[in-house]
Amino acid sequence: MTGRLYGVGVGPGDPELVTLKAARLIRDADVVAYHSGTAGRSIARTIVADLISPDATEELLIYPVTTGATDHPLGYYGAIEDFYDESAERLGKHLDAGRTVVVLAEGDPLFYSSYSYLHDRLGPLYPAEIVPGVTSVSASSAAVAVPISRHEDTFTVLPGTMAVPELARRLADGGGAAIMKLGRTFAGVREALRQAGRLDDAWYVERASTGRERRLRVSEVDPDEVPYFSMVLVPGPDLRADAAQRARSGAATRLDPPAEPGTGRVLVVGLGPGPDRWVTPEVSAALAEVDHVVGYGPYVDRVPQRPGLQRHASGNTVEVDRASFALELARRGERVAVVSGGDAGVFGMASAVFEAVGADERFADVAVEVLPGMTAAQAVAARAGAPLGGDHAVVSLSDRLKPWELVERRLHAVGAADLVLAVYNPASRSRREQVARLRAVMLEHRAPATPVVVGRDVGRPGERLDVTTLAELDPETIDMTCLLIIGSSRTTAGSGGVWTSRRGD
Repeated sequence: MTGRLYGVGVGPGDPELVTLKAARLIRDADVVAYHSGTAGRSIARTIVADLISPDATEELLIYPVTTGATDHPLGYYGAIEDFYDESAERLGKHLDAGRTVVVLAEGDPLFYSSYSYLHDRLGPLYPAEIVPGVTSVSASSAAVAVPISRHEDTFTVLPGTMAVPELARRLADGGGAAIMKLGRTFAGVREALRQAGRLDDAWYVERASTGRERRLRVSEVDPDEVPYFSMVLVPGPDLRADAAQRARSGAATRLDPPAEPGTGRVLVVGLGPGPDRWVTPEVSAALAEVDHVVGYGPYVDRVPQRPGLQRHASGNTVEVDRASFALELARRGERVAVVSGGDAGVFGMASAVFEAVGADERFADVAVEVLPGMTAAQAVAARAGAPLGGDHAVVSLSDRLKPWELVERRLHAVGAADLVLAVYNPASRSRREQVARLRAVMLEHRAPATPVVVGRDVGRPGERLDVTTLAELDPETIDMTCLLIIGSSRTTAGSGGVWTSRRGD
């Protein structure tokens, strides 16, 4: 018979917030384990010191490193992984001997807790149970007595270790938020709150529920005096109060009368296919001036947040609706940018914006300006060499907006014309046959040895570039993260790269 493992939450600091079940298990445990920093002091043990039996065996699990350097060959994460392995082995010996092991966790055992790493190792091997605890988020919210979320608000927990631009973007999405892991990250967190326009609403809580608790507005906190065990809370909007205030004051909404005719303008911009360094200076300057950014969610996420910027993200199949929304904002005098990946005029939002203008006479006086961006085809071609150095065509295999029969006729025309072909949207989870049909069509016009470039996530983490032949192209390996370039009779694949001659026969 093996022992039983318990991950027990002891709450945020106040011993009276320990649950009855947690207290019973701690009193009855054969072994009580707890983590500490390098100094050997455990906050979790301090909370429940009066509950631990003098007959219990105590296991102090001291981190070898918290921040700073380590001489471990795999660095900080290597040292920590070894520590968890060794800690699990120590506790495993007690479990093998049939002892009941309680691992104390400040707050909740599975909420940013060290216990979770032990559970990963021991949970599959021994009977294990989680006893939830009051989290520091709940204690901090109670400390400031401000509702963090209401109605249909979202609530997000964010680590302060995130990069400032990403943290600002998350905060700007609205809803309530809690930011943990402060300490030396506090200055960056405050800057992210400022960029998101949420600094004035944010609260700082230090050591919630303990005798050393402090509560301040974030703007009043000295960054040099922020301990790790602190938190920032950003309340979500009170939608009911906001609506009542608007009704009382007659405040403007986006349904206000439009601006003077001819004054509205929408910028449609291409963000390039991947990294920020591929965004043009012209586009960056334009985005720094607008008040609204409209687009498909992942593209909106790429726009740096700043005070006053409103973000309007939507799904991937509502291009014209999205364009109409942007045009309506512009018609009412707002400064608006519609964003696309790559170049907005190449399978991007520019066409949808012009389509929306033509379909609704209300938008006749709204000016549309398109700012170019690097295309995915350009990025993949540059990585490969110069496969687009000669005449070429660009085709999307998506049949969402056009029938496949039309796509196939165009493929035959490109093949017969001996043009290099860049292929967008080659496959998706629901479209798995198009690449095989593309390959079959092109083999009717091209030699089996024709070079094919497969670019996957070019410019992003996990980028991969493969050069194969038309005969050896495996359709099953292609998905929506790929762009294909199929060579012509003038395309050569050599040790230096893939290129297409500009000379004719």
